[in-house]
Amino acid sequence: MPHRHNALKKLRQDKKRRLRNLKIKNDIKNKIKNFKKLLQEKKFEEAKKQLDLVYSALDKASKKKLIHKNQADRKKSRLARLLLKATQTENQSL
Repeated sequence: MPHRHNALKKLRQDKKRRLRNLKIKNDIKNKIKNFKKLLQEKKFEEAKKQLDLVYSALDKASKKKLIHKNQADRKKSRLARLLLKATQTENQSL
């Protein structure tokens, strides 16, 4: 346990930031799960809207340096590919 005043303050700040960062990361994970669930239920219009929310959350997290910019871009690319494949297979089955 730190003894100096500034070290104690830094500990409090780190705890707050850690909790805030965890909340943002969990929010992103939940949005991605919702998106994938909509794809499985074949609700493509709602999935597109959800994908916009996921994009926004990933961009904000990468802007705040919670996740690396390339990681955000990679996740966005993979999710877009999932949506494209799902819509293509739906069109082929019709």
